[in-house]
Amino acid sequence: MKKLEHIGIAVKNLDESNALFAKILGKPHYKVEEVESEGVRTSFFEVGGIKIELLEATRADSPIAKFIEKRGEGIHHLAFDADPVEDEMKSLSDLGFALLSDNPKSGADNKEIVFLHPKTTNGVLIELCQEKKK
Repeated sequence: MKKLEHIGIAVKNLDESNALFAKILGKPHYKVEEVESEGVRTSFFEVGGIKIELLEATRADSPIAKFIEKRGEGIHHLAFDADPVEDEMKSLSDLGFALLSDNPKSGADNKEIVFLHPKTTNGVLIELCQEKKK
């Protein structure tokens, strides 16, 4: 893994959270994007070379809606730049880490993503991501 790419934070209301984080960070978000396949609307901030991704559920059966229902708002995942992501998936799988999917899928911010199951990472949801190839 190359670096921490972003920290994902589950929120109930993206607009209110954008205003809150803009106050905290002293700058506005730079992007809002919907990932329909995941049932989520995202917003991104950048500070010190790290991104903060706010995630709001767009439907009740989405992973973010389920997370908030169970745990409330807060840190949802840590995402690491892993290029090529397939190599990192194989290495981590060989080390005994469980993946939540067999193949990367399309995520927000022009990324291909895959998650490690938190049961194998001390309860922390880890995302591996790489820029989509052109």
